[in-house]
This record gives sequence, structure tokens and C-alpha cells, in this order.
Amino acid sequence: MARTSVGILRGGTSGEYALSLKTGAAMLSSLPEDKYDTRDIFIDKSGMWHLHGIPADPARVLAQIDVVLNALHGGVGEDGTVQRILERAGVSYAGSSAHASNLSLNKVRAREALRKEGIRIPHGVSFTLDNDMNTYDMARAVFSQFGPPYIVKPPSDGAGRGVRFVAMIIELPEQIADVLDEFGSALVEEFIDGEEVTVGVIEDFRGDELYVLPPVHIEIPEGHRHIVYDHHEQGILRHIVPSNFSHSEKQTLSEVARAAHRALELSHFSRADVILTSRGPYLLEVNAYPGLYAGAAFPPMLESVGSSTREFLEHTIALAQR
Repeated sequence: MARTSVGILRGGTSGEYALSLKTGAAMLSSLPEDKYDTRDIFIDKSGMWHLHGIPADPARVLAQIDVVLNALHGGVGEDGTVQRILERAGVSYAGSSAHASNLSLNKVRAREALRKEGIRIPHGVSFTLDNDMNTYDMARAVFSQFGPPYIVKPPSDGAGRGVRFVAMIIELPEQIADVLDEFGSALVEEFIDGEEVTVGVIEDFRGDELYVLPPVHIEIPEGHRHIVYDHHEQGILRHIVPSNFSHSEKQTLSEVARAAHRALELSHFSRADVILTSRGPYLLEVNAYPGLYAGAAFPPMLESVGSSTREFLEHTIALAQR
């Protein structure tokens, strides 16, 4: 039987380059050679595509591929750019469409879609460099709607990149300015104090239209109030699954993840990041392309239900080929 040619995109131009390399490596090592002819498609930090270590035109690379697995985290891998390239080339790929990927990555637009579906999210206000106000006016505009403490973050980055905790209103203008300078836009949200949780969703898995993996309770390192990029890169987050949440809490978390997947029109899989409080869950964001690297949350979720990264990838390849 002919092997399926699977191209694995990794690297990329975003700040999550290192995590992308790790997720791509996990994909390459998980697929059995007797069934799949895997191609390591490396995109360097300048955006140049490589096959077999040699720079190559994307169209020529993709002409040799049956299915693409996207291990690119953030940037062009999740903002719809790569998805449009794949669609123009007529190549099947696992994951969400260009539109849905972009919507999920853009936290400002995603917040609007989630709010319309009645999903509880933190209060938030966003700014760009085009706003006709200084950062002191921005801080006052935030304070007029909700008080500190705050989280300031870039609206289109993931894995905790650029996220800052702001305890007092007097600190807010400077933190907004720093995020604007580095990323060009800033989202200020109310800080929600509670348990960090992440929940995975897989379509048409084990007989369920939307199969929800057991919620993972994330323990962040002592002394930290929230997850930052270094925690992911160093693999120091502790993922507890099965968790000690009550049955009703697990059900509620599953419902939130399912509702968010639908609200953002995502396909094949997703992962919802949630804060669980005594008042219930608050959805922070949804990742259309969850990490599969060592230290990421998705592999332990799979293992907790007797699955594996291999089974997950083979399932997504089948979804893409449909």
C-alpha cells in the first residue's frame, strides 16, 4: 500500500519559533514510517521555506504532499496566511480554515464572537498605535470601566508572550506603552484570580461530534501570578490530569470549551484556556493549533484517556483527507 505523504510545517517567523520546532519534531517522531512518508518542511525566521535543508518555492514543496500538519505556532501559522497558501495549492491540511484561525488568534475579534455566544470572558479594552490618545488617557479609559489589578498583553500572540501583570493603576500607562511599542497593539483585561485550566477538543473522535478531553489543572511556578512564555519554553508547568475538580466543574469546563470551538468556527481540534473561580469559569483564549511538544498540555490530556500523540495525528490526517 502506498504511503501517505505528510508535510510537517515548523519554524516560522513568530516569537514562538522554538516551540514550533519542538511540536514539529514531536509530529515527525510520532508518525509510523510504514504508513507515512513524512516531509520536514522548515520555514526560517525570514519566512523562507526549506525542504531537505534546501530553500524551495512553497508551491513546488506542496506539489509533493498529500496532507499538511501545521506545527507553526503564532504569526503566519495561525493568522490565516499559511492556510491560504495551502488552500491555493489545493493541499488538504489538518486544522481550522484561514478565517477561523485568524479569528482565534486575534483576541480582540475573538472576544466579540465569544461574547455574542454568551461565553463569560474578562472585561477588556484594546488599543493600537493609531489611537488618538496618550497612554495616560488609555489608562484612565480602562479605569473608568474596571479597576485593578490588570493583565496587559498583545492581542495576537500566544504562549504567554508579552503578558504583564499590573497591580496598580499608576503602573498601567507604562505597561501599555511597553506592549504597544513591542507589538503595535495592546489588550488590557481585568485580572481574574483563580485556577488555571486548559481543555482540549477533538472533532469526530471516539463517536462524539465534539469530544472534550479531561480538563487539565495547570500549576504555575511558585511566585508567579500567570503563565509566561519562559514557562512553556523551559517546560516547567505542571499539568495535572485527571484533575481534582468536581464532576460539575468538569462538566462546566467541557461545555465552555465546546461552545468556544463552535463560536470561533474552528475545525478538527482546539484548546481552550480558562480561569476557574468560585463564580464559575472565565474563558481567556482559544488556541486553534495546540502545542504537542514535551511539556505542553495536550499530550497529557490524550494520555489520560488512553490515547496518544500518534493516534491524535492519525485521526487529524483522516479528518483533513475527508
